Amino acid sequence: MGMSATAFFYLLLSLWVQDAAAAGLGLTRSDFPREFVFGSGTSAYQYEGAVAEDGRSPSNWDTFTHAGQMSDRSTGDVAADGYHKYMEDVKLMSETGLEAYRFSISWSRLIPNGRGAVNPKGLQYYNNLIDELVNHDLPQILEDEYGGWLSPRIVEDFTAYADVCFKEFGDRVASWTTMNEPNIGALASYDVAIFPPGRCSDPFGVTKCTSGDSGVEPYIAAHNTLLAHASVVSLYRKKYQAMQKGVVGISIYSFWSYPLTHSTVDLEATRRCIDFYFGWILDPLVFGDYPQVMKKNVGSRLPPFTEVQSELIKGSLDFIGINHYYSLYVNDRPLETGVRDYKADMSVSLRGKCAIFFEKEDDPGPLHLGDAWEPPPTVWMTPKGSVT
Repeated sequence: MGMSATAFFYLLLSLWVQDAAAAGLGLTRSDFPREFVFGSGTSAYQYEGAVAEDGRSPSNWDTFTHAGQMSDRSTGDVAADGYHKYMEDVKLMSETGLEAYRFSISWSRLIPNGRGAVNPKGLQYYNNLIDELVNHDLPQILEDEYGGWLSPRIVEDFTAYADVCFKEFGDRVASWTTMNEPNIGALASYDVAIFPPGRCSDPFGVTKCTSGDSGVEPYIAAHNTLLAHASVVSLYRKKYQAMQKGVVGISIYSFWSYPLTHSTVDLEATRRCIDFYFGWILDPLVFGDYPQVMKKNVGSRLPPFTEVQSELIKGSLDFIGINHYYSLYVNDRPLETGVRDYKADMSVSLRGKCAIFFEKEDDPGPLHLGDAWEPPPTVWMTPKGSVT
């Protein structure tokens, strides 16, 4: 399928595959520390297919791709056909020597109406998959009903969805990731409109949008995402963690930033870029609030946390997952005074027209997190690789 490896708002799980040996080019498992885990991952929409089978309802990704929004007109109708071929795939994982497998649970397959009744065939599929071992699709019905992640109502529905997952699968799942790449997802969905629901405002969208506000909606969606994450973590800690002994985190999209020059303005721009991409999600989880530079540059368009919300979200993670693909050089760009979106608010320039291809070699990337957040959170690389 021609879709990128990023995806929006997942309830993900990572799960140990026991007694598998790591394979490497000229290396053996003993060349790596015992705590180093070799694994791989998939996302439901990109992997499962079977979009109209066994009670699954349409997701926002179905609506988006069927409208021809992908550049190659691809859809996830078949994808990798994992719904039918998961047993073969798990066998290949074992033969390859994977020690962990990270996959997403399709909300549209498990709870087709977005809330309420659980789809027994969807439940059976995920139980079978987990038993065989041992990017975000939001039910379109919730998008239609109240605007999905733009509404605070999503917090209650997402928490109920997570509750079903913890109850049904938690006896076999040790590591949960509530959301996958909410930082890039908010931008892709509500600023430049390359992810569903494809909302934006001129002149910021990749294509012309019929609705949206690129200067406001990404911040609202990310805000509700953080509140939903905190609600889910609170639920797990109160209801399940003592019995299931699992951990809960969140994964964010990463490119690390390096100053293009050693000038003061480029050094400040680099810090600002890190605050906007990492701090947007990580600062509330560690400190209970957004970075000061975001509050200054975005102003009233950045939703505030109440005291109660701040206390709920602060410390609501056992680990932070970093999906690190590349790093970029950054230099300063004056803050625009006209209509702005997220990128204009950040007030930086990234190296090259297609900055994604300018990757630093031998790059430690977000291992620098400890330099920026004190104390540093527990960091998992989920995953590390190149964008294809």
